[in-house]
Amino acid sequence: MTNTWTNWAGDQLCHPSEFLRPTSRDEVAERVQLAARAGRTVRVAGAGHSFTDTVLTDGTLLSLDRMNRVLDIDTESGLVRVEAGMTLHELSPILHEHGRALPNLGDIDSQSVAGATATGTHGTGVRLQNLSAGLHSIELVLADGSIVEVNAGRDPEAWRSARVSVGALGVVTAVTLETVPAFVLEAIELPIPLEDVLRDIDSYVDGNDHFEFFSFPHSPIALTKRNNRTDSVERSRPPAVAWLNDRFVQNHALEAVCRLGRARPGLIPTINRTASRFAGRSHRIERSYRIFATPRLVRMAEMEYALPGENAVDAIREVKEIAERPEFDVSFPIEVRWVAPDDAYLSPAGGRETCYIAVHVFEGMPWEPYFRAIEKLFDSFGGRPHWGKRHFQTAETLRHRYPEWDRFAAVRDRLDPERVFTNDYARRVLG
Repeated sequence: MTNTWTNWAGDQLCHPSEFLRPTSRDEVAERVQLAARAGRTVRVAGAGHSFTDTVLTDGTLLSLDRMNRVLDIDTESGLVRVEAGMTLHELSPILHEHGRALPNLGDIDSQSVAGATATGTHGTGVRLQNLSAGLHSIELVLADGSIVEVNAGRDPEAWRSARVSVGALGVVTAVTLETVPAFVLEAIELPIPLEDVLRDIDSYVDGNDHFEFFSFPHSPIALTKRNNRTDSVERSRPPAVAWLNDRFVQNHALEAVCRLGRARPGLIPTINRTASRFAGRSHRIERSYRIFATPRLVRMAEMEYALPGENAVDAIREVKEIAERPEFDVSFPIEVRWVAPDDAYLSPAGGRETCYIAVHVFEGMPWEPYFRAIEKLFDSFGGRPHWGKRHFQTAETLRHRYPEWDRFAAVRDRLDPERVFTNDYARRVLG
């Protein structure tokens, strides 16, 4: 039977010569060594939530979904050792049972720990870094089957490279994460005129632990989300209320209006304005991971760029203008978030206060012309693409955007000189 792998969105597919699901670090090392000796390249599949061709290979493809255990929890130091295939969704409740939590999460938590960090996945919070910044230590299997552990004290160059590596250095088999004491968030969702938000953007971004908003093209409304730590006791929602909001409104209803827009593109401006007017208000107080993440079931294509924070307002206004152009039928909202700088060599937020802007197109609708127009705008602001989202960049266009690019390249030459851990995507974006 032919081996087949597809991503979550269903728009990336490959037929590797072998598709393996190892259960241990030693098995990974053996399989990598055999593949390298046979002249096959090796790539690793996480949960499949990347929109790029970062996983695709005709060589050896490893899935680490059977390597999903928590190996150690030190409640005093907060250091937690997990296998790389564990998903964020699996991890958070276990951490909570031990009084710990990740300091931040994105708005979905289906990704594997290794996949989320390798692509620079992030949440929102101007004082909070992306998920990879919380990697205290990383275990890597190299092409010769050897196993190395890198951290800030042991090979800091490799550590700063491996935190966001797009899978180009080796197979991450386990990581040690820095966690914080479990905490409760108060979440307020409120529709506000977009121009009111942009005129007072600093108070929203700086005045909240976590701030983000969505805005539909053709609508003047920003659907804002403010999450702040609180000493209040959590009040879990009844299951029916959670289903109504998280499943029905944010998924089934959204998909229905997107399907209508796909069938009748001329109605999209009216649909988007109506959807914004009827956007609900909500007030929740729950444990952090339940506030951060929401099921995302509607299939789409996505592009997301990290822009210098000082360019946020101008970029948001221009993105809205492009999204509303008559040649683009955009039914999905624009998403805007903020992240603190970090020091991983290939982190899109590396070295600068960052505003992330994401654009989406519903499945089955043309996305490339719209994304190319948006990317041209992002290029003008010195934007860096999210490594797991659609983009059209190459190593030549990216190199000058990352001050530490050559230091990453040197680590790559040292750890994988024969380029065992490569594919077309890695060659295109890393050289």
